[in-house]
Amino acid sequence: MSTSLQTIGAIKSYHHQAQHLVKNYLLADPFIPYTSVLTGIFLCKVVYDLCHFISNSHSKTYIILTKIQRIEWNNRGISTVHAIFISAMSLYFVFWSDLFSDRWHNDLVVFRSSRLSSLGLGLSIGYFIADLGMIFWKYPSLGGLEYIVHHSLSGVAVAYSLFSGEGQLYTYMVLISEITTPEINLRWYLDTAGMKKSLAYVVNGVFIFLVWLVARILLFIYMFYHVYLHYNQVMRMHIFGYALVFGVPAALGVMNLIWFGKIVRGVKKTLAKRCEW
Repeated sequence: MSTSLQTIGAIKSYHHQAQHLVKNYLLADPFIPYTSVLTGIFLCKVVYDLCHFISNSHSKTYIILTKIQRIEWNNRGISTVHAIFISAMSLYFVFWSDLFSDRWHNDLVVFRSSRLSSLGLGLSIGYFIADLGMIFWKYPSLGGLEYIVHHSLSGVAVAYSLFSGEGQLYTYMVLISEITTPEINLRWYLDTAGMKKSLAYVVNGVFIFLVWLVARILLFIYMFYHVYLHYNQVMRMHIFGYALVFGVPAALGVMNLIWFGKIVRGVKKTLAKRCEW
């Protein structure tokens, strides 16, 4: 009995110490930018290992893949988890949270931030760093120059927004585009599993077209419209932040249009083959 009481006491002690560590260090305002980035990198490693463990135990396709295909399989698992997390965070802050609402705040929207918004950006930077490292490590097997440019632009913009506290609303608007990543990855998984002729592959292709149109084309137009409406506030940002607000979404927007053209051609080709069958 005394042993169990001592065990319970020890558990409570560790629990209180953990709470103290999280509250006073991990989530303390001065440390959030650094701890969140490091946590993001660490979580990428955790997800990579979990993908390997689960796939190796439950996927017949994974077992017969080459080493580089397994690495890409696990890496796409990381990007899928990140995309689901950051797109959900982005949708919340842009459309539901009061943090960036003009109705409830009198201060400038371009300078608003919170612990949660900063935490989300830090975790996302951790992902971009980890994924860039993977791309460079296995270049060009996991992605070519366009992926390096995309991740570099995104990483710089997100990092500036995190450490300066400026333009977090527009950063989250752009990050909503990550909602297309799970569908892109699913397409690769289906292709790798030999299911390119399946109905699931066709439906996913059409879904990619629709989600890409909304999240990477129309939403970017909305973002620039929002910047136009709040241009008097955007002008008060640091010159580097001002340049990022216009430069990064414009560059990513051009890349999105190029990729969208490829998606349209791919959907047409797939549907045409489907009609022939």
